[in-house]
Amino acid sequence: MAILLGSIADDYTGASDLANTLSKNGLRTIQTVGIPDPGLAMPDVDAVVIAMKIRSVPAGEAVAAARTAENWLRGQGAAHILYKICSTFDSTDAGNIGPVTEALLAGQQAPVLVTPAFPETGRTVYFGHLFVNGQPLDESPLKDHPLNPMYDSDLVRVLGRQTRQAVGLVDLATIRAGADAVRQRMARLVGEGRTMAIADAIAEDDLEVLGEVAADHGLSTGASGLGLGLARALRRRHGTGDGRTGETNTGNRGIGAPVGGHAAIIAGSCSRMTLQQLAAAEKAMPVLRLDPEKLLAGTAEIERALAWAGERLAKGPVAIAASATPEEVASLQARHGRDASGHAIERATSTIAAELVARGVRRLVVAGGETSGAAVDRLAIPAFLIGPEIAPGVPVLRTVGGGHDMLLALKSGNFGGEDFFAQALDAMR
Repeated sequence: MAILLGSIADDYTGASDLANTLSKNGLRTIQTVGIPDPGLAMPDVDAVVIAMKIRSVPAGEAVAAARTAENWLRGQGAAHILYKICSTFDSTDAGNIGPVTEALLAGQQAPVLVTPAFPETGRTVYFGHLFVNGQPLDESPLKDHPLNPMYDSDLVRVLGRQTRQAVGLVDLATIRAGADAVRQRMARLVGEGRTMAIADAIAEDDLEVLGEVAADHGLSTGASGLGLGLARALRRRHGTGDGRTGETNTGNRGIGAPVGGHAAIIAGSCSRMTLQQLAAAEKAMPVLRLDPEKLLAGTAEIERALAWAGERLAKGPVAIAASATPEEVASLQARHGRDASGHAIERATSTIAAELVARGVRRLVVAGGETSGAAVDRLAIPAFLIGPEIAPGVPVLRTVGGGHDMLLALKSGNFGGEDFFAQALDAMR
């Protein structure tokens, strides 16, 4: 298997977001959970997205994992590696975006383009500042990530605090002047000693220019918007059309026959949108809200949830949520610590996911990046095929390998509209 594009995704929902984008834009794509086992039967694909849980771990651990993944992807023939990060760029001043990018840059041509822009989901970058639906990131609701809150929207400054490398900017006027203008700007940045460049983008055409330039190099760092540009550039270069959605070779959007069994939703995200989605779900299905305080006290709350679900699964979908408001999360973290609180909720939701699958759930929606990662790890799913898009950034996934044939949707907390859960279940029918 020789692939055109390899990606290292820093969490599982981000991985499926990128895999969805690559597939939509013509690359046959598989999402693996970590580096695939040699015995896993891999389909013939153009792109491999390796999902990892390195978004919020210590920087040294993230760097080691990313390097191992890069070596595997290069061994599969990938000439370009995209380090896939969240479109809100959330990370601490210690990492992990800067340290991982710096480590992967070793031996590659500088500077590396870096952008979290993805206009389709409301993330734009202008003069190096990240905006969410028109609001500066540090003034938007998304600033309050429970693990990595973001209080600075100036990405040149944010990235500069994370790395020993000098960081520059490729501004929108340069990008609008075309790919050659961007290449000239990057050459000037190299002359200034800058090895990373934040890139503006406010529209899809900007992403296409960035993808064309990024494909000249061996590495880029960005959200799924940069993946869109790369997919189209690589299709043009390898003779499979001009790369625009809707042409022939639109990726692996079909994922086989329907799957039977029960359906369930598990939510651990505390984003405003997930809370709104849960409120909408309560009008259509049973929803159990877990007590996070009790989840830290022992297994009784998990047992209550499983008993509750067991009485209802045969009648239709159910939702179990450990989600809470930012204020409730802050109070919980103040009493028990940020790490202890987060790990307890991840353990609880992943245990519930595994037990629901043991009880016949074969269509599962998981909301929240850390929640999704914990659930997929607990279920020991090695890989996914990419199916139809439910909402921007969220496809239907079909398991490859593992013990059960299942359909899943792994949703970043902020993605989807208020009726997302109903849409996801309909898409899995």
